[in-house]
Formats: sequence, structure tokens, C-alpha cells
Amino acid sequence: MRIVIAGGHGKIALRLERLLSSRGDEVAGLIRDPAQSADLLAAGAQPLVCDLETASVDTVARHLTGADAAVFAAGAGPGSGAPRKDSVDRAAQVLFTDAAERAGVRRFLSVSALRTELGTDPPPGMDPVFAAYLRAKAAAEEDLRGRTGLYWTILRPGRLTDEPGTGRVTLGPSVARGDVTRDDVAAVLLALLDAPATAGRTLELTGGPTPIPTALAALTGQTR
Repeated sequence: MRIVIAGGHGKIALRLERLLSSRGDEVAGLIRDPAQSADLLAAGAQPLVCDLETASVDTVARHLTGADAAVFAAGAGPGSGAPRKDSVDRAAQVLFTDAAERAGVRRFLSVSALRTELGTDPPPGMDPVFAAYLRAKAAAEEDLRGRTGLYWTILRPGRLTDEPGTGRVTLGPSVARGDVTRDDVAAVLLALLDAPATAGRTLELTGGPTPIPTALAALTGQTR
């Protein structure tokens, strides 16, 4: 299987690249900075230099040609202002989704965030940059849900940590706020790539007591 990841140098993306390459999949990551290429190569991924804030749909589609799945794991990151929350967390995902459809990719995973539903109506007093982030994520989710040509799954992790993964999570349509390790987010994304029955679903994720395969099996046994 060939998988292309947007935001290929991100902390979750690098972990996912290692998991995919270690099991023999072909994986590529889109990066803005050529200096990041060595880190992707070390993770077993092919670096593809492509700035999603300036690239055309045709350019991105060429990178996606022949892929079996696409994963949007890009983000403006801490320290960025409200304009980049929109240009990366919303507009770049829309562009990447357009390109996936143009390239004929069917499976699509999006890494969103817990509490994204607040982006449609941020509460008074919320930090304006965080509100802009949630608005961008909410708009990107809404766009993805309108795509009929993709088998998409949206994953909303809780607050991310760099603690070692446990392989145990809480995963479902709605979960309480909590932390989750980036290791476990990557492991869940790997499992979702192999679970087409999760297409068309928005799932929330935090650390928890349930082994990832068990949590996923419980979900795929439900009626969407």
C-alpha cells in the first residue's frame, strides 16, 4: 500500500511513517523545507517538497498519483497566528482533499482535534487564536463530510503528549476531554487505514484502558 501524508515532518506524521515503513508499506510525506528530508528518510518515508499554502491542485495531485490512501496531518503549529490557522488547518486540507479526488485516491484520513465542534460558535472569552484554530478545523471537517468520492475518516485526538504510547485508548464518536500520546495517535491512524468500515465517521480519541484493536473492533461492529 502507498500512503501520502501531508505535514510529513510533524510529530504524529513521523511516527506514522515509521510504523508504515516498518511493516513494508510505501510511504511519502509532503514537506515545505527540503532540510527536513533527512528526517523523513530516517523514518522510511520518501520526502516530497511541496508547500500546501502555495501549491496548485495539479501539483499536489501529481504527488498523490498512485496512492492508496492520503492522510492530512499538517498544522500551523504553536506560535502561529490566526491567518495561518486558516491557511494551513483549513485551506491546505481543502487543497489536499481536492488533489486526492483528482488523483483518484479513495481512502482519506484527517487529523483534527477534540472540541472542534466549538469552532462553529466559539464561547466568549476563548483565546482568539485558539478560536481561529477551532474554526479552521470545523470548516475543514465540514468540507470533508461533503465529499462523496472519498472514504474519509476524521480523527479528533485530545491534548497531545510525547509520553511513550501505551497502546490503550478511549475511542468513540464522543469522549471526555483528556490527553493522548502522539505514539497512540499514530497507532490509531495505522489501524484506521486498515479499517474501511470506519469511513464516513468522526471519531474522538484520548488515552484510556482499551487496547487499540479492541476499541476499533467495538466501533466497526456498530451501525453507522
